[in-house]
Amino acid sequence: MSSPGHVRLLTWSRASIFGAVISDLVLGTTYFGTRTDRDSSFALLDRFVEAGGRWVDTANCYAFWADPSGHGGQSESVIGAWLRANPGAREQVALSTKVGVEPVDGAPEGLSAPVVRAGATASRERLGVETIDLFWAHARDLGTPIEETVEAMGILVDDGMAHRLGLSNHPTWLVERARSHAIAQGLETVTALQLSTSYVEPRPGAAVEGKDHRFGWVTEETRDYVEQHPEVEVWAYSPLVQGAYDRTDRPFPAAYDHPGTTARLAVLADVADRLGVAPSVVVLAWLVRHGTRPILGVSSLDQLESALRAGELALDDEVMAQLDAPA
Repeated sequence: MSSPGHVRLLTWSRASIFGAVISDLVLGTTYFGTRTDRDSSFALLDRFVEAGGRWVDTANCYAFWADPSGHGGQSESVIGAWLRANPGAREQVALSTKVGVEPVDGAPEGLSAPVVRAGATASRERLGVETIDLFWAHARDLGTPIEETVEAMGILVDDGMAHRLGLSNHPTWLVERARSHAIAQGLETVTALQLSTSYVEPRPGAAVEGKDHRFGWVTEETRDYVEQHPEVEVWAYSPLVQGAYDRTDRPFPAAYDHPGTTARLAVLADVADRLGVAPSVVVLAWLVRHGTRPILGVSSLDQLESALRAGELALDDEVMAQLDAPA
């Protein structure tokens, strides 16, 4: 049995003093096997690993909304096929996947103990691996006590089916309850949170188009929690707000239209211009300097190459102070 709260191998490696490294970044694979075809998916995986990338993130439900079947598993299957086609690649990558949102009879599968175990088993089969490096509960399940969920997840670690555990789109109070219960039971506890955040944020309380997770955001409470619990890392999905920093044809959602965004984007543009990189690259490097691991939701090699520049960008204390100044 693992010791309570033990942080296993493949955990967060803090960024260097001034810069990120490629291994701080995560390759997001939401549309692998659906909107991103097999050959393109393989090319992205090849390039990411070649550049020094380590973490690959997926979920058992990716991408049910983009597949005629109405069910997910395509992303995991493509990653599994890539691993089989590249002997030795398993030693170079760490795999992150999730359970809880795959549709069953028109509703999310949830996080009951049987679903958690069956989900991990199916994900391992699609990925073709014995152990999942980081296994997440994908979204809060009101119908299942969190104690049942984290006990089932902890048993997966004891059984060698997972190394680490995470919670995605859960409120902070429930995160603490989950972690405390697992520790009290002598089980592996949660050491990662997956939420959405970026350099600019929507107005408090404003609805954001396309965001349907009530607790899917990094808040000041989240930041305070991880400061008090440094063993817990934050992974950020949608850190570039669907390309809005660089693409004029993809404006920020209306909820981001406020004076704070205007002021921050002006500072960001100035820093990016002085450093000779795209604003999105600065955003990714800024997140890493703040201890957040950004997930790269790319669909082309050009997008990936741009994002990877964040792994080589040094943001010194003076630049960080400029970026962090109150808007």
